[in-house]
Amino acid sequence: MEEIEFILDSTKESMNGSIAHLEKSFLNIRAGKASPQMLGSVFVEYYGAQTPLAQIANVNTPDARTLTIQPYEKSMLQTIEKAIMVANLGFNPMNNGDVIIISVPPLTEERRRDLVKQAKSEAEEAKIGIRNHRKDANTDIKKLEKEGLSEDVCKGAEEEVQKLTDGFIKKVEELLVHKEAEIMKV
Repeated sequence: MEEIEFILDSTKESMNGSIAHLEKSFLNIRAGKASPQMLGSVFVEYYGAQTPLAQIANVNTPDARTLTIQPYEKSMLQTIEKAIMVANLGFNPMNNGDVIIISVPPLTEERRRDLVKQAKSEAEEAKIGIRNHRKDANTDIKKLEKEGLSEDVCKGAEEEVQKLTDGFIKKVEELLVHKEAEIMKV
């Protein structure tokens, strides 16, 4: 029975990981308002290492349409500017010698639809991950059944795994509906 509990706990943990990854991915999909998370995928060459932008600069949002990036070292301005361009986020950074300013353009209807497609794709990836965790758990349960665990206990465990899967898939759907509404809101 301990093995079953362990399988269920680790499956639940893995599925939670899929949800956490989806939420993080959704943060990178912008919904019209400027936010520091929009630059979360930007890595800058810093003393020979690829470093997240947030670790070498202060990223702020003075208003809903503007991002400012103030590097801790002024010598990093050009490097950061280049990294933002390379990240291909659709931003045009402007360097005024002290800070980098990014004007976040309002989203067009077409761009909103593209972002919704991107969000759906991320949600589908999360569902696939959750289903893979279910498959792994069921495989582990089948191994235990072959090793002599009773069929009834194994069936119950498989049903429990399916309940977990259904709950997490539902959570993905809820997150997607929320993100779609956020993107489509003008």
